[in-house]
Formats: sequence, structure tokens, C-alpha cells
Amino acid sequence: MIAPQVRELVFARLDGAPVELEAGQWVTLLLPLEGPADLPPPAAMRRSYSIASPPRGTPEIEIAVTLVEGGAGSTWLHRMEIGQTLLVQGPQGFFVRGKGVGKPALLVGTGTGVTPLRSLLHDAIARGDTNPLVLLFGVRTQADLLYAAELAGLAAAHPHVRFEPTLSRADEAWTGRRGYVQHHVAELWKELRGASEAEPADVHVYICGLNRMVGSVRELLRGELGATREQVHSERYD
Repeated sequence: MIAPQVRELVFARLDGAPVELEAGQWVTLLLPLEGPADLPPPAAMRRSYSIASPPRGTPEIEIAVTLVEGGAGSTWLHRMEIGQTLLVQGPQGFFVRGKGVGKPALLVGTGTGVTPLRSLLHDAIARGDTNPLVLLFGVRTQADLLYAAELAGLAAAHPHVRFEPTLSRADEAWTGRRGYVQHHVAELWKELRGASEAEPADVHVYICGLNRMVGSVRELLRGELGATREQVHSERYD
């Protein structure tokens, strides 16, 4: 458990072969639960999750699963025991750095939407990319900050990396940012563009979370801040 309602799961290929993936991609788990009849038994229910780990050339991948009240898939995964196996499709998806490789980036995520951003961040560091990278991560409370110590450690170890958590239900002891990520995007976008030696058009934004947040941030970037379609990349969870 890496947050009150979030369980991290590590899966390894049974054949020991490395998982071939790009940072930011996702997998589909085929759960042995009642679902569409077109799936091979015993798997019947599809559930897709972003990969939280970067490409490592190993057989393992990590995902983070939020326990949803009444959710059959997340409940089953939260009860899964070590040694159980699943059929998995992927990795797949287009939420990758693409043309943004080697360029300054603002990463914006909420909840488990931080998982592909964690993968992107680790991958950029492993590649030796020293362009500015800012991760804006929004959750309700401090207890909900997935990978907080790890992400803060990356920022401390790499001067070009910034970790900017914000809480929408912060207590009085919290000294960091407050409110939704939408409240802080404009400030960080302008700082990133101003601090970068690259052309403004070279700054990219990667957004992951629920549809409402993603749409709001995209509208802010495209409508008010002058970002182009090519600069804004998003992945929606609903």
C-alpha cells in the first residue's frame, strides 16, 4: 500500500524476457471475473493501468491500483496474492515523450495519474536529459501523495528536476502548494518557458488524470497560455 486506497503491484513475465515498453505506456490486465464473452477463459474482465516504472530492460513492470468502492476489478487486484498470474496485453499507448524528447517539460498529474509521469521522469534522467523537468502533482491530502519521498529525492539529486505537490484538502501543517493543479499550471508554465534556453515552442506539457482535470488544463494551456496542439500531450482515466 503506497497510499490509503492505492496498492502498488509488481508483475514479472513468466518467461523471464524483458518487457519492451516506452515510458508513459499502459497495459491491459485480463482478470478472471465475469465480463465480455469474447475474451479467452479464464480471463473475462479488462482493466487498463499505466505503467509506473520506466523501461529497464527487465521482466518486471509496476502499476498502482486505486481501490474503487464497489469496483470488482480493483477489489480483485487489491486482494491478489504473490504468485498469482494474469494474462496481460501490451504495453501500448501514445502518451510518450515523442517529439518532446530532450526538451523542457511540465508534467501535470493527479492521483494515480502520476504513474506514467513517474515513468517519464525516471526515463529522462536515465537518458541523461538535463533539460528542465517540472512535476506538478495534485492530490487531496498529504497521505495521498504517491511516491512522494522518491520524487522529492529525485528533485534533490538532480538540479534540473522540480517536484511541486499541491493539496486540495491540506491541513494547517502543510507548507506547500494548495488547491487544484489548475491553479498552478500558468505560473509553472511561464517559469519553465522563461528559464529555458530553448525556444518557447520547445516546451512540452504532459497531463494525466481524470477527464475534467485534463480538459481544464488543456483549455488553459491552449486557450490562455498560447500552447500549440503539438506541445500538449494528455492521457485520460475516465
